[in-house]
Amino acid sequence: MASKKGKTGKSWQSRLTAQADGATAKLLASIDVDRALWGYDIAGSMVHARMLRKVALISAKDLKAINRGLTAVAEDLSAGVLACPVELEDIHMVIEKALIDRIGEPGRKLHTGRSRNDQVALDLRLWARDAADELTEGVRVLQKAFVAMAQAQGRIVMPAYTHTQRAQPIVAGHALMAYVEMLRRDVERLADARKRINVCPLGAGAVAGSSLPIDRRMTAALLGFSAVAANSIDAVSDRDFLAELCFACTMLAVHLSRWAEDWILYSTTEFGMLELSDDYCTSSSMMPQKKNADTLELIRGKAACTLANLTGIVTLLKGLPLAYNRDMQDDKRFAFAAVDAMRQSLPVATGIVATSRFRPARIAAGLDAGFLDATALAEYLVNHGTAFRQAHQLVGRLVAQAERLGKTLAQLPLETLREFCGRVDKDVYNYLGPARVVAHYRPEGAGGTKQLDQQIREWKKKLAR
Repeated sequence: MASKKGKTGKSWQSRLTAQADGATAKLLASIDVDRALWGYDIAGSMVHARMLRKVALISAKDLKAINRGLTAVAEDLSAGVLACPVELEDIHMVIEKALIDRIGEPGRKLHTGRSRNDQVALDLRLWARDAADELTEGVRVLQKAFVAMAQAQGRIVMPAYTHTQRAQPIVAGHALMAYVEMLRRDVERLADARKRINVCPLGAGAVAGSSLPIDRRMTAALLGFSAVAANSIDAVSDRDFLAELCFACTMLAVHLSRWAEDWILYSTTEFGMLELSDDYCTSSSMMPQKKNADTLELIRGKAACTLANLTGIVTLLKGLPLAYNRDMQDDKRFAFAAVDAMRQSLPVATGIVATSRFRPARIAAGLDAGFLDATALAEYLVNHGTAFRQAHQLVGRLVAQAERLGKTLAQLPLETLREFCGRVDKDVYNYLGPARVVAHYRPEGAGGTKQLDQQIREWKKKLAR
């Protein structure tokens, strides 16, 4: 701290006689980030003022002046004309000073029964609740895009992969619906996190509450909270809800990244299975032929951002003693960035899904490569009395023979099949070839057309609710 005398107008300045120098003022400030909370701060302050009036800590005239002043401050903030000097540190003090400048003494009464500690915690919970709702809606819109694509293009037969190697045939819609299931868990995580977000900390004060007759349940109800925080120490020191929101964003980002990686590969010349719209691609400043899946690459990259922010906020919290510590001022930098990354990604992902097209001719041209029907042949033998491990070995040797001959399993004559598998009959050809394999899938949730139709029906009902 510098040794200059004087007051800065900070809420805590009366105890200290020194002003912060320029570098220290910047370190203390969070206005560059937390100004995003101004709407929540004003909403919380209006409700707090209503409660103060109800318990007779301010007059009706004071309440009217506070509401009038806060409305005017909100209008200036919305228009971008209210000064936010770094010396005031945060948006909460900017609003309080602007209110006092406008209405005088009633503005000084607004902070009655309240600390910046519970005020900030309240604003963050209001923001986090809206963020969870907004992301949930964005995920559901993306799910609808996947379901629509599965309905329109989902019956194309394509390879499924394990270890990035061809495995078994599926209908394309089955892969699309896998992403819908991933996103379902993201919606559930956000909903679960929202339950713990939706707890009102206001009234906890700085750490121990207040001797004033404030009504915590009134403010909680007016702000739409389902409960009040049960312990004032925990109320002001808890940032679990932000860490959970960051985790939900991270898992969502990981799911989007896995999808992006799949489609980046599928859209390459080597795979050639998917055509991306030009609207979501870029080209090269040097190579005129290029069509790059840059939006998918950027979505894939956002997983690094969200993971870094999750690590950051958990690391920030891990060594803090009870209760509030100034370290927590930086919690917003992590949480805001994680949510913003998903806000940017979700609408673009939805646009990509809505405009992309599978390339059925290209997929069909290479579909017989890789012996996708080998497992089906082994299961055919099981249905004819062969133990699976024996059937597996027999088909494995048969695949090696077909590979030497440059043929698919369906192209091998019945005599050759019987040399390796004596229980094979001529009906075996009804089970060979990717399209026939897909038609014979039986369990619920498998990769066939019947199962796809069932999934689409169920998801359309869920998403319409």
